[in-house]
Parts: sequence; C-alpha cells; structure tokens
Amino acid sequence: MNIVDTPLSGLKIIEPDVFSDTRGYFFESFHSEKWSNHGIDCLFVQDNESFSSYGVIRGLHYQISPFAQAKLVRVISGAVYDVAVDIRQGSPTFGQWFGLELSSENKRQLFIPRGFAHGFSVLSPTAIFTYKCDGYYNKEAERAIRFDDPELAIDWQIPVGKGLVSAKDLEALPFNRADMNFKYQTK
Repeated sequence: MNIVDTPLSGLKIIEPDVFSDTRGYFFESFHSEKWSNHGIDCLFVQDNESFSSYGVIRGLHYQISPFAQAKLVRVISGAVYDVAVDIRQGSPTFGQWFGLELSSENKRQLFIPRGFAHGFSVLSPTAIFTYKCDGYYNKEAERAIRFDDPELAIDWQIPVGKGLVSAKDLEALPFNRADMNFKYQTK
C-alpha cells in the first residue's frame, strides 16, 4: 500500500496493493492499523453509497462542527473526478482545492479529513461511489458550497452545459458566504 500526501495538509491518496490473477483481484480497502500508522486514525461509523450517471456533479458538501465528518472515498464501478476543498480557517491552503480521478480500474482512494468540503463528477457512463464516515449524518449540520463558484474555479472535467446538478446543490452558497466553523490545527 502506498499513501501519498497531497498539497493540502491531511488530505491523502491511498493506492492499495492489488493482487491479480486469472480469477480476478483482491485488495484491502481498509485496514485500521495500517491507516493509523500513516496518520489516518478514524473510527468509521457509517458507510454510504451512491449510483450516478455521466455528468452528475455532487457537492460541495460538508457538515459543520461538532458534526463534521472525515471520509474515506472510493469508486466500485466506473470513474469519477473527486474534489476536496480546504475550508479550515487559518490553514495555509484555505480555499484551495485538490482533485483526482478515482475509478474501479485504478482502485485509488482519497482520505478527506474534517474541515474539507467534498464533491465529485461522474466521468463514466455510470458510477458507484462509496465512502466511510467517522461521524453520523446530521441534517441540521449539513452545508454546501456552490459547485461552480468562480472564486474556487474547479474544473469538474465535464463540458459546460453537460453537468447534472441537483436543485439543492444549485441553491448552495458561494464560497465567500458559506458557513464554515473549522479551525486549522497543526499536530
């Protein structure tokens, strides 16, 4: 397994060791002790899964403290462009985003710590996206940042006019007006 630090502190790419042969493949999608040795020390309490079609853009979602969630995300079928935005006040990378392709082929995962907004776009005809959370969903704490905020200028890898976005996400606030109560902390 290879765990790669991204330019955004705490955000990590996990590249699992995949064992393949004529029968198929095997890999560990989560191993608490190994992840902990690399600074991913979460007690995950909820798993979520979504199915989406090409062009769907979901996000940018998060929950405010004290109901924030760290997430471990991956794709079971298809491909997505996954994006995390640093929304930790005082962070040297506050307001910056990082994106990468996650797919059933590359089997990469992304660990998203608390204090990040998260979203993804579907690049394949369909995709099944799954993620572990270290906190339970709390509707009152749910927040979103507008996916096409010009201040963030995220390239979702979907041609203009081809994105499919929920009414709820279209009503999200821009980055500079979003409710964020995260403080950057160094360990």
